[in-house]
Amino acid sequence: MVDHWTLTYSMEQNGSSLSTLYKLAGAHRGKRAGFVLVVRDASGGIFGAYLTDTPKPHAQYYGSGESFLWRAFRLPALPDLSSLPPPPSADTTHLQRMTTLGVSKQSSSASLASLNVPSGEGGGKRGANGHLDGSATPERIRFKAFPYTGENDFTIYCQPDYLSVGGGDGHYGLWLDDKLSIGVSDTCPTFGNEPLSDEGKKFDVLGVELWYIGS
Repeated sequence: MVDHWTLTYSMEQNGSSLSTLYKLAGAHRGKRAGFVLVVRDASGGIFGAYLTDTPKPHAQYYGSGESFLWRAFRLPALPDLSSLPPPPSADTTHLQRMTTLGVSKQSSSASLASLNVPSGEGGGKRGANGHLDGSATPERIRFKAFPYTGENDFTIYCQPDYLSVGGGDGHYGLWLDDKLSIGVSDTCPTFGNEPLSDEGKKFDVLGVELWYIGS
């Protein structure tokens, strides 16, 4: 996937309007690239779709099998294990011979950086006990994708009063109204997805973004 991302539409910046989303997305029409649609519901859930074609009103379904639905989860923070007793292998009570290996501060910091953990001099703050509090550590995110199943060709279907991705058997994988205030997500044959929102099949929309991915 191309690394260059451009924010094409933002509800916060451009207002709550599907027609505005269509208009701004139209600036990229005809280019060989894709779009990432991001939706945030009232409970804080984040989900959306990857679209191979520009979202626009069209008389029939369009898009390719490279499109997919997705959702993201924030995972709970890892527990602090610093207060646990050392394992038996770390017990040096009866150790008779020790060898100390010097490790430079530079190599230690590089190792921490490769694990996305802040080093002592980096962005991490220290608490009263002297340990890094992890404030600069990135959130742990789990991404779940629902790829094209091949069951039907109901990939993208857009009208002036709604946008939808995936369908069949009377269900939409993802559907948004023209004011981008109400959404629907249900299991659909196109992607075999689970409902994307934890609020249920129908949810309130708090935010929408459309990102263009291309050169």
